[in-house]
Amino acid sequence: MNIGILLIAVIGGAAGILSTLYLTISLPAVLIWKFYRRIHSGIPLTK
Repeated sequence: MNIGILLIAVIGGAAGILSTLYLTISLPAVLIWKFYRRIHSGIPLTK
């Protein structure tokens, strides 16, 4: 296999894995933070 194509495949795969991990971690974190603020400070969920 060509080294350039292999390098592009590895970089693309890593970008996909990192973006998936970011979304998987950040969405629940934001929701938990919003519910915490709602309970603790009475701030509406939409702010």
